[in-house]
Amino acid sequence: MPIRVIRLTRVLSLILVLLLSSCQLKKDNEVDLALDYKFKKDTLLQFIQNKDTIKTVFEIELAETNYEKETGLMHRKQMNGNQGMLFMYENEVSRPNFYMKNTFIALDLIYINSSMEIVDFNLNTTPLSEDLISSKIPSAYVLEVKSGTVDELALKLGNRIYLK
Repeated sequence: MPIRVIRLTRVLSLILVLLLSSCQLKKDNEVDLALDYKFKKDTLLQFIQNKDTIKTVFEIELAETNYEKETGLMHRKQMNGNQGMLFMYENEVSRPNFYMKNTFIALDLIYINSSMEIVDFNLNTTPLSEDLISSKIPSAYVLEVKSGTVDELALKLGNRIYLK
């Protein structure tokens, strides 16, 4: 065999190997991120209306670190009706920075002040939207629950939460 044919065969073989490995890398990158985000119960929460505790007990995952706050409920495909995520902040200020990027579940956002009193709502958010969701009312906590929860429980401004 002439040297040129051998070199051409080697080059073509190398190109074929690179193409096949490239296809494999692409396949490996197509991982379902939802598998990495399992709900974890950090605490329990109940709502208080008119000095009465609402019967439903919520299992709450806490978002305390910057990473947990930035990620929130992203990449999750489902959440039970009695589950939620509580974002905890050190200061009580308006919250202009929520959005639904990579969030597949429609949510109700409940803003809570440092006295554990509900001060604002954003209801029925649009999954996967990058539009900003904000509250001008100062809050120290933001609770995310499944969309419809606020209406189902007839929650109102001034209701309180109790963490167990």
